[in-house]
Amino acid sequence: MKCLSSGEPLGGVADETVPSSESVATKDYSASELSCLPGQVNKKPDTGNIEEAESSLRESGVLNYEEARALLGRFEYQKGNIVAALHVFEGIDIGSVTPKIKNALSRIGERHKRHSQNHAEPPMSIHAVGLLLEAVFLKAKSLQVLERFKEAAQSCKVILDIVESSLPKGLPDNFGAECKLQETMSKSVELLPELWKLADCPRETILSYRRALLRHWNLDAETIAKIQKEFVVYLLYSGGEATPPNLRSQMDGSFVPTSNIEEAILLLMILLRKITLKRIEWDPSILDHLSFALSVSGDLSALANQLEELLPGTIHRTERYHSLALCYYVAGKDLVALDLLRKLLSSREDPTHVPALLMASKICCEKSSLAEEGVSFARRALENLNGRCNKLENLANCLLGVSLSAHSKLATSDSERFERQSEALHALETAGRKTEMRDPVVVYHLSLEYAEQRKLDDALYHAKCFLKLEGGSNVKGWLLLARILSAQKRFLDAESVINAALDQTGKWEQGDLLRTKAKLNITQGQLKSAIGTYTQLLAVLQIQSKSFGSGKRPYKDNRDLTRNFEVEIWHDIAYVYISLSQWHDAEVCLSKSKAIKPYSASRCHAIGKMFEARGLYKEALKAFRDALDIDPSHVLSLISIAVVLRRCSYRSNPAVRSFLMDALRHDRFSASAWYNLGLLHKDEGTVSSLVEAAECFQVANFLEESAPVEPFR
Repeated sequence: MKCLSSGEPLGGVADETVPSSESVATKDYSASELSCLPGQVNKKPDTGNIEEAESSLRESGVLNYEEARALLGRFEYQKGNIVAALHVFEGIDIGSVTPKIKNALSRIGERHKRHSQNHAEPPMSIHAVGLLLEAVFLKAKSLQVLERFKEAAQSCKVILDIVESSLPKGLPDNFGAECKLQETMSKSVELLPELWKLADCPRETILSYRRALLRHWNLDAETIAKIQKEFVVYLLYSGGEATPPNLRSQMDGSFVPTSNIEEAILLLMILLRKITLKRIEWDPSILDHLSFALSVSGDLSALANQLEELLPGTIHRTERYHSLALCYYVAGKDLVALDLLRKLLSSREDPTHVPALLMASKICCEKSSLAEEGVSFARRALENLNGRCNKLENLANCLLGVSLSAHSKLATSDSERFERQSEALHALETAGRKTEMRDPVVVYHLSLEYAEQRKLDDALYHAKCFLKLEGGSNVKGWLLLARILSAQKRFLDAESVINAALDQTGKWEQGDLLRTKAKLNITQGQLKSAIGTYTQLLAVLQIQSKSFGSGKRPYKDNRDLTRNFEVEIWHDIAYVYISLSQWHDAEVCLSKSKAIKPYSASRCHAIGKMFEARGLYKEALKAFRDALDIDPSHVLSLISIAVVLRRCSYRSNPAVRSFLMDALRHDRFSASAWYNLGLLHKDEGTVSSLVEAAECFQVANFLEESAPVEPFR
C-alpha cells in the first residue's frame, strides 16, 4: 500500500509498475477537487483492501496494474468519490485479463470436482480473480449511480459471462468464499435485471431474470426467492409480453409457460411450495400476486387449491375462509362459498366479520330460496357497521333491498308480499339517498325494483340515470331501459334504444340485446325480421363457443351459460315457426337444441305447443308432463297443461285450478295464469265465481298492459 502511495514499482517488475495514487486514481482530476456526489455519504475504508493486497502479493509476488486499479477504485468508491472510482475502473483492461480469469476459474472448478487438495495453484490467484470481478461489479454500481444504466448493465453482464463460460456446469459449493467471490457473484446476479429495467430494455430484463433462475449460481434460498418475486412483479405489471422461455433441459411432457401470466403463476406456486417446506419465510405479497394472476387467467379454483394446501397458521383462519369463499364464488360454486362463509360467521369464528356478511348476503340474494338468509346477513352487517363506514353501509342497504325483493316472491299472501316489497324499496331508496344517486349499482337495483312493482315512470327515470352514470358502457342499463319502454308499449322507442346499444357494444356483448330486439320484432308482428335477428345472434354465439377452446377459462361457468342461452334461442325460433305453422322448420330447431342439451323443460314445452297447435292434445299433454318431470316449477308448462286439460274437459277439472295456482305461486306476475284462472271461474257460472273471474281478468289486464317483452330481471 506504501508503494501505491509513492508510485514505486511492485515486486521489482518494471513493466507492471503502478503509477502514483494521483496518476492512477484521477489522471486529470485532483483528489482534493473530487468530492462526493450529492446524496453520497463517505464510508470508512475497508481494511479488507490491505489484507487482500497482502494475500495477492504472497501468492504471486506481484500486484499488477489491473489489481492495483481494482484496489484503488474500491477505496475511492467506499469514500463516495463515484466519479473518481469510475475513472479508475475504466482504466482496467478487463479484456486482457479475461483469459487468465477464465483459466483460473476453470482450474478451480476441476479441483473441486476431483476433491483434490494437491492441485497446483493456477497462474492467477483466487484472490486476484475476486478482486478484479469485484472491480467490474463496482464499476457497474458507479455507472448506476451516474444513471448510465445501459453501460452499467453491460458491465455487470461481463461478470456473469466470464463465470458462466468458465464453469458451464455451475459454481461449486463454497466457491470463492475466502475472497468474497461468491458474494460478488450473488450481487451481480441480483443487480443485472434491475439495471436492464432501469435502461428500459424489457427483453434483456426477462432474459437476465431467467438466466439468474435457470443457471446454477450457488445462491442461497432467500436470494433466489427474492429474484423470483421481483421477476413475478415484472411479468405481471410491466405491461409487455415476453417470448416463452426455451427450456431445452425440460423433460418431455413437462409444463413450459407460454405467456407472462403462466410464467408468473409457475414462479408463485414454486414460492408457495418453498414456504410449505419451510425453506423460506412467509410473504403475504406472494398470495396477493397469485390472486391477481389467477384472477386474470380466470382460474380461481387453482387459487383455492393453493390456499387449502397452506400449512395451518400461515395465514389467519378468517382470511383463509374469506379468500376461499371468494375463489369458489367466482368459480361458480356459490353453495360451497356460502358454506365457508357460514363457518366463518359462526359463533366459534368471527360472527361480526362485515366483508363476509356482505358477501354471504350477495350470494343469498341471487337465489330466491336463500333470500331470507340473505336478509339476515345484510341486517347483521348493518348492526355491526353501526355507522362506521358509509360506503359499506350503503352496500349493506342495497343488498338488504335486493334480498327483501327476492324474498317477497316467496310470500304466501298478498299482504306479506306487499310488506316485503315496501321494505325492499325503502332500503334501496335509503342507499340511493345516502349515495346521492351516484352509485350505479344502487341506482340500477332501484330502477329494477320500481319496474317489478310496475312503477314504470320512476323505473324509467332511474334507468336513464344509471346509463348516464355508466356512460352507456353497461349493457344491463340498455336492456333495462328497453324493457321498461316495452312495458310502456313504446316498442319503437325500445327498438331505437337497442339499436343504439348495438352500435356502442362489441359483438361479444350483443347476445341479450339481439334477443330483446327479436322479441320486439315478434311483438310488432315482424316475424321475418325476428328470424333474421335470431340468425345474427346464433352467429355471435358460434364465435363465442369456438373462442372458449383457446385455453382461457371463463368466469362463473360462462361456457355452460352460453350453451343454455343457445338452447333458449333455438326454442325462441321454434315458437316463431310454430306460429307460422312451419312444423318441419320448428322440428329442426328443436332437434338442434336437443343436440346441445338433451333434457330441457323449455324444449318439452315447445314440443307440446307444437302438438297443441296441430290439435294433437294427447301428445301435447305428454310433452308438458315431460317438461314438469324435468322442472316441476316450469311456469309455462304449468299454464299450458292447465289450458289443454280445460279444453279437453267437459266439466270443471280440479287439476286445472291446481296447475294454475301452482303457476301463480311461482310467478305472481304471469298475466296468462291470471287470465286462464279467470276463464276457469267464469265457466263455473256462480255469482261468486263470476266476481272472482272479474278480479282475475282485471289483474291479468293490468299485468298484460305493463308486461315487458322479456322479464325485467
